[in-house]
Amino acid sequence: MKTKFLVIRLSSIGDIVLTSPVVRCLKTQFPDAEVHFLTKKSNFDLLQANPYVDKIHLYGDSLSDAVQKLKPENYDYIIDLHNNLRSLYVKLRLGTKSYSFNKLNIRKIILTKFKINILPDGHIVDRYLETLRHFNIVNDGKGLEHFIPEEDEFPITEFPENFRNGYVALVLAGTYFTKKMPPEKYRKLISETQIPFVLLGGRSEQEMAAQILNWNTGNVVDFTGKLRINQSASLVKNARLVIANDTGLMHIAAAYQKKILSVWGNTSPEFGMYPYLAGKGSEILEVKGLSCRPCSKLGYHKCPKKHFRCMNDLPEDRILEWVEKEF
Repeated sequence: MKTKFLVIRLSSIGDIVLTSPVVRCLKTQFPDAEVHFLTKKSNFDLLQANPYVDKIHLYGDSLSDAVQKLKPENYDYIIDLHNNLRSLYVKLRLGTKSYSFNKLNIRKIILTKFKINILPDGHIVDRYLETLRHFNIVNDGKGLEHFIPEEDEFPITEFPENFRNGYVALVLAGTYFTKKMPPEKYRKLISETQIPFVLLGGRSEQEMAAQILNWNTGNVVDFTGKLRINQSASLVKNARLVIANDTGLMHIAAAYQKKILSVWGNTSPEFGMYPYLAGKGSEILEVKGLSCRPCSKLGYHKCPKKHFRCMNDLPEDRILEWVEKEF
């Protein structure tokens, strides 16, 4: 009888992509295992094509209903990569031996409140994998993975001809305002080059995209709010370069080893969520030395200090230099 694992990660796009080495290493190094994954309904598209996940369990409004469906599975172990009250509820209701990820929340609070960094060096992926140390699972060094269903592969033939030889994906998205680089920062990059640019994001980024399109440079195509997540992932996968805020598509870009210019506002790479094993030539763009940064591990809907220097002070020339060098 196969050993059955339930992996729990309930939150956002980036968090799900960051767990991909866990399920891959668990499945490949524990070949007799059956690996199930519990997450939110909205994350189904991120996991549906993953060959290392044997079964996906989803919850919507009722976590209790989801647990009722999990009970007959009779799991041997739970790998809790979320470690909050909801995942605790699942573990208590199932009564299965569990191993939980250490979120280091106290250390994160010390960094955001007192600007003292006592977080361990290294990436959150390595800390996720530490949750499996009881099973002698080791990091295979293959990085992140994301799998796109065939029907969501974006056909390059739908692009204008000048985009088919390469383009830069500009990811405008960010969960909070303070994680989004102001569109004006792209003006010099777009207006002073003939490089094709593809704008990606959700509906909340359409206003930003409209501002960029109003420059009427002719080298921009806007897909904000128009694509499913895997279609956006396809455009990231096929991009020559990716410029992204600290958001889910940044991690998807890392899964395809793209060259990434990752943009950091109120958050910081010190939290261990920078692009993991990204392509050679990738760089981090941030304003160092600000006494107020990082002000949150997540973000805010407006700058608490009202100056937004963590984004407003980012050097536009550096963005242009990086693109011209790497494109």
